[in-house]
Amino acid sequence: MSLPIESNPLIDRLPPHLKQFIKPQNYEEYTPINQAVWRYVMRKNVSSLSKVAHSSYLKGLQKTGISIDEIPSMYGMNRILKEIGWAAVAVDGFIPPNAFMEFQAYNILVIASDIRQLENIEYTPAPDIIHEAAGHAPIIANPDYAEYLRRFGKIGCKAISSKKDYDMYEAVRTLSILKEATDIDDATIDAAEKRVEELQNQKSDPSEMALIRNLHWWTVEYGLIGSVDDPKIYGAGLLSSIGESEWCMTDNVKKLPYTPETAFQDFDITKPQPQLFVTPDFAYLCQVLEEFADTMALRKGGHRGLAKLIESQNLGTIELSTGLQISGVFTRMLKNEDNEVIYFETKGPTALSHREKELIGQGVETHPDGFRSPLGKLKGINLAIENMSPRDLKAYNFYDGEYIEFEFESGITVAGINVTGMRNIKGELILIQFNECTIKYKDEYLFKPEWGTFDLAVGKEIVSAFSGPADDYSFDLVTHNPDMDTIKRTYSAKEEELHSLYQAVKNVREGENTKFSLEAVFAILKKDHENDWLLAVEIYELVHNKDPKFAMHILEHLDTIKTKKSEIKHLIDSGIEIINNQVISV
Repeated sequence: MSLPIESNPLIDRLPPHLKQFIKPQNYEEYTPINQAVWRYVMRKNVSSLSKVAHSSYLKGLQKTGISIDEIPSMYGMNRILKEIGWAAVAVDGFIPPNAFMEFQAYNILVIASDIRQLENIEYTPAPDIIHEAAGHAPIIANPDYAEYLRRFGKIGCKAISSKKDYDMYEAVRTLSILKEATDIDDATIDAAEKRVEELQNQKSDPSEMALIRNLHWWTVEYGLIGSVDDPKIYGAGLLSSIGESEWCMTDNVKKLPYTPETAFQDFDITKPQPQLFVTPDFAYLCQVLEEFADTMALRKGGHRGLAKLIESQNLGTIELSTGLQISGVFTRMLKNEDNEVIYFETKGPTALSHREKELIGQGVETHPDGFRSPLGKLKGINLAIENMSPRDLKAYNFYDGEYIEFEFESGITVAGINVTGMRNIKGELILIQFNECTIKYKDEYLFKPEWGTFDLAVGKEIVSAFSGPADDYSFDLVTHNPDMDTIKRTYSAKEEELHSLYQAVKNVREGENTKFSLEAVFAILKKDHENDWLLAVEIYELVHNKDPKFAMHILEHLDTIKTKKSEIKHLIDSGIEIINNQVISV
């Protein structure tokens, strides 16, 4: 059963295209085994990370209300997160990178509410609540880091993606879902892995999104802080991986200074990282982010920015020197010998805005089939229309209702009846409407009178280009249909019995009544679930100081499991070590 989504003021102000990703947490779907997995990872993390994590981590666990013993409720977290100006929402696995970052711009922490299976307890390629809540949330209690996350979101959501990026997102999402699901045959997983590998091996220049995603990976997910010789962990991927958080501190992992060039270091989400990058402090993260942002089309505009939008084949926006913003799917541009854009086209629904607000009468209803316009200065006067004074406009016949002909420096000619104009708050013309309009460049007609009314975008150059619309409400963006949804697990009667055994042990630990004794639980476990190690560890925790003989039987059973399954020996040993040392405290 899906529960309603509990909102708050921060969530309420989200635009619809972000709200579409929010799902109910469905807390009642967590099984007793899920709760045990959370508890094991958190006890292990608090035990080991107290030595290697940034000091904000343990302080943040307290500030954000994250329990060691139980999977956190999103609603409980939000009551505490609001004190530091943030909120959390549940989503279904991976969401598109632009959306993920835009949530951060609104001070919203995105949390994949599913939890990894016991067999993936050390690491899962799928985002899960251990990674999101126990990894990301504690560190945002540090105000410097929280500001970095917010600024990263505002800049990152504007990064332009390539078609390959969109394909890679779907491929990685599908692979992560399949790897975390049960009863998926090897051939299906192999095919998904091959698809990811094929995309990774495609040779192409990295897009802005690919580069900024690298920065996100090497900071927010896998970042170290301090000095190269003595770093501490702050990246959520490391904080939530009980295997890699220890591995990364060994000499097997190269430690490098974090710089803007880190954007060009790719990563493989399915493998431990061979190198990590160290920032001296959180303020330096913002410095690198700003240096990178200065290279983006968001701040540089021009023909390169428009070319990126055309290559992406997705909704994007250009902003002209007058502040006029055109949002649509860009398909074409013409340039002069100096590589200045002299003309552009979009296809399909297009909207015009100014300062992120759609202009009255200039939405997709007016421009359902695209938009086109020349740009630049007028020939003979070396002046852009936007720079013309009222006297200049009169001198060149820019009168409402009058026929006019003029030529741009590029050689593009415009002829038609000047119907009306629209101005920005400075009084500059940003849009001129023509009837009976003919636009021609060399031997090509760019617009003919029979095509209808023509709106001329006034601007001498493109000053910004970015992903998405200028005004979120100009387009129907509630259209996200991923190739695959997270696969909900179903349980056999035997698995349900194991859940009841885990619940019985949890009840004993919490002093509640249970119909099973620990001895009876252990007997059933050995007989019917002989390979399950985590419940045996939990029973050992409750009896090791009270019943040495029973505790010895449990250790003997665990030794048998370690002999049969050597790959989990270190997990069992760690669990026993934590119990014997009793070092858990936050």
